[in-house]
Amino acid sequence: MTTVQEMRATRRVRAQDVATLAGVSPQTVSRVVNGATNVRPETRDRVIDAMTKLGYAPSQAARALRSGALETLGVAVHHLARTGEARIMEAVARTAHRRGYAVTLLDASSEDVGDMNRALQHLGHDIAGLVLLSLETADVDRVQVPPHLPVVAADSRDLRHPSVGFDQRGGAHLAVAHLLGLGHRTVHLLAGPEASLQAREREEEWRKSLEAAGRHVPEPVHGDWTHASGYQIGRTLAADPHVTAVFAANDEMAAGLLRALHEAGRRVPADVSVVGFDDILGGYLWPPLTTVHQDFESMGENLVRVLLRQLDPVRSASEPATAIIPARLVIRSSTAAPPTPTL
Repeated sequence: MTTVQEMRATRRVRAQDVATLAGVSPQTVSRVVNGATNVRPETRDRVIDAMTKLGYAPSQAARALRSGALETLGVAVHHLARTGEARIMEAVARTAHRRGYAVTLLDASSEDVGDMNRALQHLGHDIAGLVLLSLETADVDRVQVPPHLPVVAADSRDLRHPSVGFDQRGGAHLAVAHLLGLGHRTVHLLAGPEASLQAREREEEWRKSLEAAGRHVPEPVHGDWTHASGYQIGRTLAADPHVTAVFAANDEMAAGLLRALHEAGRRVPADVSVVGFDDILGGYLWPPLTTVHQDFESMGENLVRVLLRQLDPVRSASEPATAIIPARLVIRSSTAAPPTPTL
């Protein structure tokens, strides 16, 4: 017969192992993990003891299950001042509270893995699961998460942790296809920071879409996601009479670009069409901005859903490792056919 020590040492502990040790069904293990009230106290205690012995859940989580105390989800984030991250964080907190969980924030000073790992050292003992936000680094798999702690990352890549991401490439393709469909010969790119994976995905798809259409690919110019960088780069773009269509990698840079075009006397969309990304400011700019809609509410809800599914030993096995939120283009007044060349 396999011993407890052998199960822990040779492979990942499964819900069935907990059920076997506790002498219950996997469904009973699921009910205990999710705090169901229709479990006899003595059965509940046996399941929790088996979880602790096998390392199926951190001992502090087992203690929280036994006491019935409100559990807490941790959210590790940097750049919380950015609108997108703030809106996802708001949706995560709202969804977690509806599901009976408190939320605690771990603020990393940058996207650097070292800074994120230092922030994670402050994880409390009552954390039932962890959401990783804003990991714009290729080294995401080096983030040091405590063993057995359920984790979900806000990321469109296929990682060793479950993830929920937005279809960055699909959104960029919609933006470029829309502008080319209006008759523009090419599309200039006001790109995000070169170190940002999200910005890189949008840039790669912009390039791929132009090449697939047989169009000239202009040299992209990189901003830092802010209105100010969009304005400064926009002054250069506005001075180029060949620029008739610009895809800005986020709405905030698009807002700065719109001001620069206005100051230069370039009319939007009569002279230059502009598409943004995020749909944060679009409806309140002038002219109203055509932009790729990111569903931040759905992102937050899905992050919590995927995380809590990991606490369900029966249903987690069928949960997809990665969930992708589809892209949608919202067409407003900032895009139109290119100006007719003067003879």
